[in-house]
Amino acid sequence: MQQQSGTFSKTVDIWTVQCAECFKWRVIPTQEEYEEIRSKVIEEPFVCSKMAMGAVSCNNAADIELNNSRTWLIDKPNLPKTPAGFKRRVVMRKDGSRLDCYYNTPNGKVLRSLNEVPTFLDKNQSFKKYASVRDFSFICPKMM
Repeated sequence: MQQQSGTFSKTVDIWTVQCAECFKWRVIPTQEEYEEIRSKVIEEPFVCSKMAMGAVSCNNAADIELNNSRTWLIDKPNLPKTPAGFKRRVVMRKDGSRLDCYYNTPNGKVLRSLNEVPTFLDKNQSFKKYASVRDFSFICPKMM
């Protein structure tokens, strides 16, 4: 997690997944790629050879080690991939006690709970073409 400038909230700054075969942690370049892996990790467990067209294998050293140098968050598997144009944010509260999940919409609104999603989609019909309530999850990762 990284502290945002001028604020006390912290956001995710590195996306990682653990190989199902060697259990090494691999850094995923973008949140979008991470969410793609997470959305189907039960059906298609992540393995090192899936990275960079096979350029990485279980024989390579881990990209990052689980340690106390940063706050680690573990997502639930198979959470839905964020709809195109939206941005899912996980933010640690100022006191570090818990996390909150938000979605930034393409038109600048922030959705703070699942209850807000149907209302937003009803008021913004154009987004219903590629987003449904099932595409949103406000389940926050577990802090390690």
